[in-house]
Amino acid sequence: MAVKGGGCGERRWRKVVAVVKDDSGDDCAGGEDIDDNPIDQVRLTVPITDDPSLPALTFRTWVLGIMSCCVLAFLNQFFGFRQNPLSVSSVSAQIVVLPLGVMMAKTLPTKSITVPFTKWKCSMNPGPFNVKEHVLITIFANCGANAVYAVNIIAIVMAFYHMQISPLSALLLSQTTQMLGYGWAGIFRKYLVDSAYMWWPSNLVQVSLFRALHEKEKRPKGGFTRLQFFLIVFVGSFSYYLVPAYLFPSIASVSAVCLIWNKSILAQQLGSGLHGLGIGAFGLDWSTVSGFLGSPLASPGFAIINILVGFFLFAYVIVPLCYFNNVYDAKRFPMISSKTYDFEGKKYNITRVLNKKTFDIDVAGYENYSKLYISMFFVFSYGLSFATLTAALSHVALFHGKTIYQFWKKTTESLKTEGDVHTRIMKKNYATVPQWWFHTILALMVVLAIFTCEGFGKTFQLPWWGILLACAMAFIFTLPIGIITATTNQQPGLNVITELVIGYIYPGKPLANVAFKTYGYISMTQALNFVGDFKLGHYMKIPPRSMFIVQLVGTLVSSTMYWCTAWWLLTTVENICDASKLPEGSPWTCPGDEVFYHASIIWGVIGPGRMFTKYGVYPELNYFFLVGLLAPFPVWFLSKKFPKKKWIKQINMPILLGGVMQIPPARSVNYLMWGAIGIYFNFYVYKKHRSWWARHNYILSAGLDAGVAFLAILLYFTLQSKEILGPHWWGLSTEDHCPLATCPTAPGIVAKGCPVH
Repeated sequence: MAVKGGGCGERRWRKVVAVVKDDSGDDCAGGEDIDDNPIDQVRLTVPITDDPSLPALTFRTWVLGIMSCCVLAFLNQFFGFRQNPLSVSSVSAQIVVLPLGVMMAKTLPTKSITVPFTKWKCSMNPGPFNVKEHVLITIFANCGANAVYAVNIIAIVMAFYHMQISPLSALLLSQTTQMLGYGWAGIFRKYLVDSAYMWWPSNLVQVSLFRALHEKEKRPKGGFTRLQFFLIVFVGSFSYYLVPAYLFPSIASVSAVCLIWNKSILAQQLGSGLHGLGIGAFGLDWSTVSGFLGSPLASPGFAIINILVGFFLFAYVIVPLCYFNNVYDAKRFPMISSKTYDFEGKKYNITRVLNKKTFDIDVAGYENYSKLYISMFFVFSYGLSFATLTAALSHVALFHGKTIYQFWKKTTESLKTEGDVHTRIMKKNYATVPQWWFHTILALMVVLAIFTCEGFGKTFQLPWWGILLACAMAFIFTLPIGIITATTNQQPGLNVITELVIGYIYPGKPLANVAFKTYGYISMTQALNFVGDFKLGHYMKIPPRSMFIVQLVGTLVSSTMYWCTAWWLLTTVENICDASKLPEGSPWTCPGDEVFYHASIIWGVIGPGRMFTKYGVYPELNYFFLVGLLAPFPVWFLSKKFPKKKWIKQINMPILLGGVMQIPPARSVNYLMWGAIGIYFNFYVYKKHRSWWARHNYILSAGLDAGVAFLAILLYFTLQSKEILGPHWWGLSTEDHCPLATCPTAPGIVAKGCPVH
């Protein structure tokens, strides 16, 4: 291979032997200098050959793709309501469908069949299972793996506010919030996909995995193939999970401190892994490790260290200092809780401040009751969300600003030419997706979104102008945040900004607040997911129209499956999400939805004007915007002053500040176990056994996830759905036997089961 050229802005050339098919079907090979991609990582990872004759959107693609989409959507929503929610990624499907596709290629008939009532003919088995089919099936699976944010709205309406809701309105809400992003994706794909400088680093991992899976593999002597290893891990994980899921749930979080000092509030606050700081706590359950933060095996080592540094700084220094000094009357409430409280330390009585007829704030009731208070950890969770937003912007500007500017300048110039080798191959071999397809979906989704919010008795409270304002915010932010994501692999979120904007403009409306946030924030996120997948298809030479169809169908199928699963559980599991009424051992505590519910009270009912200004309890949290903005500057300065100290550049303030935001609903034990496993595999195993790590690490992660998921489903349908939750004994509790950890310590505050100081 011959390479010419210098910096990233210059043309790169390499001598290749490209194998393609000519019109006659004969193989043609030739050595020539080809204008390549300007990004080094892309040149080293992505092949510049293509075989347009390979079938992509086949019968196997539809069957395995829709099956993967449905299974992942069902599993992720099913686990979303549980004590330790488990996120099953598309990597599991990516690995599992490969042998299934090969098996179908060997067993299905090859004879063409005619589609009923049409002249179309297709074969159930057009030849060997190929990588293009595999990519499209994975795109289907990605649709199922991406959670439907709007389901949180449905859950809080039904399980927390105890309101009736139309199934059709809930379904339309799920689908419109997911589909709206297609419009922004279509508008900006020219810049974010066709440009060689928008290179989407995360896609290179997928490209590498596809190439590895489709290379011929021999079982190493004394070892296993990747598939054999996956099956061994799957069986082991499946079998072991019977213990924490049914026989001994308490081992999901064990606190040695609480077991020794079972009558001390201070000891339990320090030792509880679920309601305290987790000192000495551990969990023997994979869902404890990966439930909130994802699999530590799939997380970069530098990110793990940044998150743990942030966790230790806030959990063991800042929060205890503030709590024990009674900042914001913190001793009146638990140290860690996602609930809302009044000044007396009791659960905030939302019925006293919410007008039942109009379902908005009763100002007189609020003024005669109490300001709203939250736990100390929840206070810092919101403060850090403010800081993370501005830290992401300043970090990107300082460390990547020059690169982004150069890439954007080159992008605008390159669009006037034919583009890099990948763009030229795609334009030459495949028909592009007409722009009007995207515009039609955008217009249709906006109309349906307005109908969803204005119709059905205005259940979601958001008026038509709120939909248009949310769309305007998504439109404005999609391109700049897309450029940041495509060049740095970091994606600042709009959730805080959207909550703030609608909270000030339209206060007192809880469902309007969460609906606006979903339409503004999630439509942008979905747009970037679609564009990122399009770039993956661009690299893997997938016909764009096939990509579009798969994404469209996959989004419709996944949003419907998420809605069906949520509706089924919300209407069949008695007292779902109400931990005080659930039987002992029941996993249906909905930790994520509880946080979402209390956020709707904070941002919607009470509003930021009564929370984060002089009229509320927490006006100082606004300084976190400034803290986040300034935080990356010292790191940037030190990286310039000591350029040989490579570790300085690994300090990522947005990750360090933002990593702790998962608490609540995540708990201390989740961070401690996630960090311990992550450090072991991403540092020790990676350095000492690198070949094993490269071959088995991600497959180990997928096997552990899959085993837990399938055993949990089996348990539910065979036993738990019949209220058989496990043997009744001390270890059946899903708590960590630290009941005093949630007790207030302020004098005179009364709480159930707690001593009064």
